[in-house]
Amino acid sequence: MNRIVKILIVIVVLVVIVLTGAGMYFYNYAVVPSEKDFLAGDTPGTDVEVKTPEEKWFKDEKSRSYWELTSKDGLKLKAIYLPAEGKTDKNVIMAHGYMGSAETMASFAKMYHDWGYNVLVPDARGHGESEGDYIGFGWPERKDYLQWIDKMIAENGKDAQITLYGISMGGATVMMTSGENLPKNVKAIVEDCGYSTVNEELAYQLKDMFNLPAFPLVPVTSLITKIRAGYFFGEASSVAQLKKNKVPMLFIHGDADKFVPFEMLDEVYNATDVPKEKFVVSGAGHAKAYTVDPKAYKAKVESFLTKYVD
Repeated sequence: MNRIVKILIVIVVLVVIVLTGAGMYFYNYAVVPSEKDFLAGDTPGTDVEVKTPEEKWFKDEKSRSYWELTSKDGLKLKAIYLPAEGKTDKNVIMAHGYMGSAETMASFAKMYHDWGYNVLVPDARGHGESEGDYIGFGWPERKDYLQWIDKMIAENGKDAQITLYGISMGGATVMMTSGENLPKNVKAIVEDCGYSTVNEELAYQLKDMFNLPAFPLVPVTSLITKIRAGYFFGEASSVAQLKKNKVPMLFIHGDADKFVPFEMLDEVYNATDVPKEKFVVSGAGHAKAYTVDPKAYKAKVESFLTKYVD
């Protein structure tokens, strides 16, 4: 073996070591559940301190109970359940944002509860009270939501009408769930500022936060994620799942969103061929559409749902 070949081998080994180290760093930074300083309040679900009447209501509601199930891969998943004040077939299953929890969905839970819905708010795997040591970005969670749907039907009857609602990563979760074989009980889906694909979202964040290109770090981290968490980033596509969707959908986004870029709205909206509507809130940053204009937000969601939920 000549000297040049030896040098090339050393270089290749060093590159592999550096890329593996960088991939592990980014895996821990993005995929392992932990406090994320880069969120800085930009995504709902990072602050569980009681500050609003809705949050106080959510914590103090006397009818609040707790549901749980075991995922197909053996994780114990938890959820908060709030029954409607009267008997109803209307139900909503909610999905919170990245590093959020059921406890941080108070405003949206109150909104649906005020409309007479039974409200179920799961903690995603790796979040809140649910088990798990990685973030699935909506991909493994879509299978968990199939189980929550089945449990809702089992608990509330075969005539249960179900709406799926998600915000941020939760928006991506319900979009990814939409492509599965859903029971006819699922009548409508509302997503707020979910991303088009995990690859596109992570590439955007790498450029935005570190000024780094997606290649080779995203593919390397994706391989590590497959080994450690069981999925490739490339599998986690809202767009691909929406192409199989058969459920009416409402898409919401703020036009000042710099975390999940506003441009992704048209990408997900155009991916599905079902009865659908789009709601853009002017001046709203990431997951802030409700905060910026709660009256219009409620009116739009309610008017959309009345078309598909009796």
